[in-house]
This record gives sequence, C-alpha cells and structure tokens, in this order.
Amino acid sequence: MASETHGADAAAEGSSLVFHPMDQFIIKPLFGGDAIHWYTVTNVTLWMAITVLCVIGLMVIGTSRRAIIPNRSQSIGELAYGFVYKMVEDVTGKDGLAYFPYIMTLFMFIVFANFLGLIPMSFTTTSHFGVTIILAFAVFFTVTILGFVKNGAGFLGLFWVSSAPMALRPVLAIIELISYFVRPVSHSIRLAGNVMAGHAVIKVFAGFAAISVISPLSVVAITAMYGLEVLVAFIQAYVFTILTCVYLKDALHPSH
Repeated sequence: MASETHGADAAAEGSSLVFHPMDQFIIKPLFGGDAIHWYTVTNVTLWMAITVLCVIGLMVIGTSRRAIIPNRSQSIGELAYGFVYKMVEDVTGKDGLAYFPYIMTLFMFIVFANFLGLIPMSFTTTSHFGVTIILAFAVFFTVTILGFVKNGAGFLGLFWVSSAPMALRPVLAIIELISYFVRPVSHSIRLAGNVMAGHAVIKVFAGFAAISVISPLSVVAITAMYGLEVLVAFIQAYVFTILTCVYLKDALHPSH
C-alpha cells in the first residue's frame, strides 16, 4: 500500500514536469465554448485586430503631426517607410512603386504580428499556416492577375527559358510552371514554420526552468533564444516582403 502511494506521488510529481510546447498555438474562442465557426471571435481574431490597431497607431496617428523635428513614433514610421520604399524600388524598379502601399501594409502587418507574439501570454498569429497562406495567396493572385493585365499572353514568357537549348526548353517550362504554383506554399510555410519553431523552442527551455539543477542554464537559453527571436521576427517579415517584390518584378517584367 505504501509503495502504491509512493508510486502515485512520483507519478504526480513527474506529471508536473510535463509541458506541451505546441499548446501555445491552440486557437480558442474568447467567449467560452468549444465550437469554432467562421464568425467565432478567437484569440487569433483578437491579436490580428491588435496588430492592425498598432499599425494604424504608428503609421497614421503617430505620424499625423508631420513635424519637421519628428518624435519617436514619427521617426520609426519614416524609417519603416524609407526602408520598404527603397526595397521596392531596388527590386522592382520605378514601375513597382505604384504598388508600394500594398507591400508596405503587408510588411507592417507581419512585422507587428511577429513582435506582438513575443509578448508573454500573447498569441502569435503568424505562427499559423492558415494566416500566412492567406497572405501568400493574396500575393500570388495579385501578381498573376497583374502579370496578365500588364503583359497579356507575354506573361507566359516567364516560363519559357529562351537562353536554354531548344530541346530542354519544354522540360524547363514544366519545371518553371510547377515552381510558380508552389510559390504560395513555400512563401507561407517559410514564415509560419520559422516563427512557430522559435516559440516552441523557447517553451521547451521554459519547461526545463522548473528543474532546479538546470534552471540557470535554462534561463540563459531562454534569454538567448528570445534575443534570436527578436531578430527572426524582423528577418521573416523582410524575407516575406522581398519575395513579394521579386514576384511583382516577374509580373511587371516577365522577360527579364
């Protein structure tokens, strides 16, 4: 009987050390219940709304004064504006600047969503494939439609490698066509996968912090990973945006 009690206590003690790093990505309704419908307000909805409000707060309210000597929010807004503007101009050329507002909005939404996800007890919306695939498909359909509108049938020249030997061109055309339609998948998985992986690793290290023997090492690891995630949050927003610029360039200049 004593051994059974001791075994139960040991099991209970062991269960207290069990952690699930993927629990932080569970979508939950905000107002109770288990069923989630398309109209259900969830933690994803909440943090996406907060992201939008943060973007509006910085880029609209924060820069509304347009002072010659800018305050902090205006300085950050102008820095972000100049950074994305230069990116669009360098990658797509002058023709791509007409689509700068869309690319700027995309960048600001992703970078804010990534950074808000680093706040303790928050929810990282860009860690979900369902969110990033919508962003990626929006880019895919936009550049595809734009490519045909701007170039007509000439947009198909994007898949025809004229510099290759004639015998290889049909094979390369098929490969190019497949890679083109895989773009939204790779575009979205790259963002969601990197963000999710970093947050999961931080949660794993946080679980080991409960063990007194390795707690100091765990805290150091968490601090290092958190610093890395701050860098990843910006880099992934940059990568998603610059790939959007590359796809836009293909739509505007398919023969280049």
